[in-house]
Amino acid sequence: MQQGNARRTPVDDRRERTGVWFVGARGSVATTAVAGCAAVTAGLHPPTGMVTETPPFTDAGLPPLEALVFGGHDTADCPLPKRAEDLTAAGVLPAGLTRAVHAELAAAEQEIRPGGPLPGDRRTDEELIAGFTGDLVDFRTRHALARVVVVHVASTEPLPVPGAERLPPSSLYAAAALRAGCPYVNFTPSTGLSGPTLADAAATSAVPHAGRDGKTGQSLLRSVLAPMFVQRTLTVRAWSGTNLLGGGDGATLADPAAAAAKNAGKARVIGDTLGADVEGTVHIDDVPALGEWKTAWDHIAFDGFLGSRMILQTIWQGCDSALAAPLVLDLARLVARAHEAGITGPRPELGFYFKDPDGGPAGLAEQFAALLAFADRLRGTAG
Repeated sequence: MQQGNARRTPVDDRRERTGVWFVGARGSVATTAVAGCAAVTAGLHPPTGMVTETPPFTDAGLPPLEALVFGGHDTADCPLPKRAEDLTAAGVLPAGLTRAVHAELAAAEQEIRPGGPLPGDRRTDEELIAGFTGDLVDFRTRHALARVVVVHVASTEPLPVPGAERLPPSSLYAAAALRAGCPYVNFTPSTGLSGPTLADAAATSAVPHAGRDGKTGQSLLRSVLAPMFVQRTLTVRAWSGTNLLGGGDGATLADPAAAAAKNAGKARVIGDTLGADVEGTVHIDDVPALGEWKTAWDHIAFDGFLGSRMILQTIWQGCDSALAAPLVLDLARLVARAHEAGITGPRPELGFYFKDPDGGPAGLAEQFAALLAFADRLRGTAG
């Protein structure tokens, strides 16, 4: 990380220093990622959930965790140390961790710049993109970073209105990433690079990019179960789900337009694997009392031999920010390494992490095999 600490191995070669620029830098996911990276680097906690910390990635040339420097954009004004205290009170971060990594949180807070558009903001799309680009270039220059990876973890946007004159905020940040020559990861269902306005620029960009919509809980389980039904030739008749969640995500997804963007990815995991859409939808309910936690139920109706009717029901209970944080750290390191290796454009090999990946297989086992093959490719280019 950026700060020196007696408990850590310092990074003397400044070429190794890699920036991670969070869009939504004061949100739960980014805060958990910054605190978690510091905790793992200091040896306070193991890297649970970080696939890049397992043996297949040991010699792949990924930037070390202690070489990551954090910054970002946000429209919120709650400082990161205070946000971490709130997450501790919610049971997301362990007691005492915020105090132990306060210096790292405070340093990242100093690198957060105002996002946009803000209420009453009269800047044009071009002015916003230019401003965001300048922030990225300044961050990279001041810290003498080899590269900066932009990771979008802000709240889910509504689906864009066809023919809209303005780009959605996520696309403004994505355009700035391309303009600044920064690798880009969209961990949300928001438009980002996927809209028609940026399609050509994304397809021909000189940087790697990956997305979209991180696969952390219910959809992760779906990507395991759906191939099972296909492989056992069991006919799925209906697949319905319900999500109960609180916190910022619950409030955001209470908006039907934002929920529609989220549900599109959840449905795609099933449709891409089964080969056809099946009956059933996903309902998302805001339950503020749940705070940072969520419960997801799935009800799967399927046919067995001789048409016998059967049902599988699942329950997933977890904390999305704690599930997502190790994944965004993985993705930042993988995309940074791809950039160093001269690999550009959309990266379907990272579909393991997404509901709506840039191509590749839909089943988790096949996606994991593709990820391991990508690690081998990176290892082959390591100096």
